[in-house]
Amino acid sequence: MSADKSTETQEKESVWEGFKAFLMRGNVIDLAVAVVIGAAFTSVVNSVVKGLINPIVGAFGTKDLEKYRSCFKAPCETNAAGEVVKGIPIMWGSMLSAVLTFLITAAVVYFLMVLPMSRYLARKAAREQQAEEEQAETEAEEITLLREIRDELVARREGGPST
Repeated sequence: MSADKSTETQEKESVWEGFKAFLMRGNVIDLAVAVVIGAAFTSVVNSVVKGLINPIVGAFGTKDLEKYRSCFKAPCETNAAGEVVKGIPIMWGSMLSAVLTFLITAAVVYFLMVLPMSRYLARKAAREQQAEEEQAETEAEEITLLREIRDELVARREGGPST
């Protein structure tokens, strides 16, 4: 019985240690920061859609994309609050608003984060490759010089003429 308790205690401790190690990794903190920033960014994008995109679309119809809908089972009747009381509405305006929000978010993330980061990483990789090539060239020159010195020392040791 005490062996079972000891094994159980060790399992709990190893699970706890694993959990602590998981929390202390940098990826978890980075992910938490990304979620918080993403939530704040979603608010900004929603404001752009509601404050800029919806009025532009509203120039051609209603000012709120959410009100664009078609009736699947006609006729659709709404009450004073705008709720459908008869019929089956297809809320394609809500979907259009969500698609626009997604596209704006994706474009901003790509053009302001992904593209600059990939360009930075490409420049960094090119600099590192150039540095490695210069290092290899320098090492090759050193090896050639060391071979010449070795050959000269061997020639002197053998009593041959030195060049």
